Amino acid sequence: MKNTLKSLFATQALLSATLTISATIVTAGIASAADAPKPLEIAQAAPSSTSVASLDQVKAYGSEGVNNEVSQVTSVSQLSDVRPTDWAFQALQSLVERYGCIVGYPDKTFRGNRALTRFEFAAGLNACLDRVNELIAASTADLVKKEDLATLQKLQEEFSAELATLRGRVDSLEARATTLEKQQFSTTTKLRGEAIFSFSGALGGSKAIGSVQQRRIDAGLPGPARTNVDENQTFSDRVRLSLATSFTGKDTLLTRLQARNITDFGAATGTNMARLSYEGASPSGTPANNSIFVDKLYYRFPIGAGSVTVDAIGGEFYNNIPNFNPLLASDGQGTISRFGRFNPIYRQGSSNSASGAGVTLNYPLGQALTVSLGYLADNASDPTNANGLFNGSSAALAQIAFRPTQGIDLGLTYVRSYDKGTNVGVTSATGSALANRPFGNVATSSDQFGLEGAIRVTPGFTLAGWAGYTTARRESPIVNADADIWNWAVTLAFPDLGKKGNLAGIVLGQPPKVTNSSLGNVGEDRNSSFHVEGLYRYQLNNNISVTPGIIVIFNPENNSANDTVYVGTVRTTFTF
Repeated sequence: MKNTLKSLFATQALLSATLTISATIVTAGIASAADAPKPLEIAQAAPSSTSVASLDQVKAYGSEGVNNEVSQVTSVSQLSDVRPTDWAFQALQSLVERYGCIVGYPDKTFRGNRALTRFEFAAGLNACLDRVNELIAASTADLVKKEDLATLQKLQEEFSAELATLRGRVDSLEARATTLEKQQFSTTTKLRGEAIFSFSGALGGSKAIGSVQQRRIDAGLPGPARTNVDENQTFSDRVRLSLATSFTGKDTLLTRLQARNITDFGAATGTNMARLSYEGASPSGTPANNSIFVDKLYYRFPIGAGSVTVDAIGGEFYNNIPNFNPLLASDGQGTISRFGRFNPIYRQGSSNSASGAGVTLNYPLGQALTVSLGYLADNASDPTNANGLFNGSSAALAQIAFRPTQGIDLGLTYVRSYDKGTNVGVTSATGSALANRPFGNVATSSDQFGLEGAIRVTPGFTLAGWAGYTTARRESPIVNADADIWNWAVTLAFPDLGKKGNLAGIVLGQPPKVTNSSLGNVGEDRNSSFHVEGLYRYQLNNNISVTPGIIVIFNPENNSANDTVYVGTVRTTFTF
């Protein structure tokens, strides 16, 4: 028996080793084939895998019609298809049933009620050859009958051309797979991208001036000259490429590259209340000019039931913890205004894209409660005096997120911030200039409190909003002062309005305003601004959306003497 086995498989050993993959690939093809037989295309077979005569023979098979009349045949090799009545078909069917060779069909049967192309048949034959080899390797050769070995040998001779061609096809596939593996960027890194095209413009009378300047004018003192709003329409862009790498399947190392030249409508209108959500300066603070830089770098990993985010560049609390404006917080897909995204309290700790380094923890305490803690330093990489991770401008955050029931989210947030005086931004350039720097560009600390919430009223309507209170202090050994600053907003979001993926949004609110100051009227805003915003995002497809929107600022800079400011935009966002 053993000598017979050796004789049969001496020439088959190499073939079976290289055809292991072909059995799986092609038999899977058998399972999905239509009832009508379709000869497999063989144009991609490797020329070196078979002789010219064999290839000519295979081509001849492909050119023969299924229903052609066949005169008397003396060998299976003369047939273009193997029919259920052929001896080869019946022989292989018997082998399949005896040894369980075919795994391509869900029910693991040979389905002997239709003809097979010679390539389909060869794939099944190869599967049986592999199966018998497995039995031999497992020292269960006694289970293989001698007559079955003879049948296999005869079938192998009859279908040698097809088996050789299949081997060539598998060799070619293996070569391609090897090439793809070598050329693949990384097995752990995914590339994501976003590009924004922005057609925008501002309208209004004169540029807004602040309450301090207005009081000087009202008192008959020299004040700033009134200039017109810059009303020329603009076309600008922002591009982001993110490389997200995972080492364990649960962690993320994100590196994001950015280039943009979006107009700063704060300068065009005289008030930061008119700024767009997706504009910004370069890392040096100068106007962006489409230069490429790394604007975000962090590593996020799980810890117990929670997660930790370590930011190296561009850390923002609003990216790391819940901000309670789920449908409108995105700068590329949500609101068009900077103020309308979320409570300005979440912007503390990072003055520009080159800063914001620190750590944030989110940890659930049961299903209804989540605690978030975070710390960000503005110039953590600078070792000079009054800089570094702990001795420069920084912010520490604590937040409790509460979900009493599905669809309702509430949050209490506290931030303690300190700015050494080089780039003070108490309200992160979302309100009046006085609210942003209530004592000028000098060392300032603040305690900021936020109450946020979001309620999904229906699947097509979500109501969200916030109220923020800040008490700011001038840190000076000569003149100490403090100021109270308030802001609030209500947002209405209508997802899938008109079409799945669309989004309509309305934002109503009061941007940050100094309501009380120890410096008296000179340190307080005169009036209250009112922010009105409307937008409609139309989802063209899974990757492209177009969002027309308008921002209206009444009493900009909290000064009723200023003209109403309008900013309109059409934001087209491409994601990939």
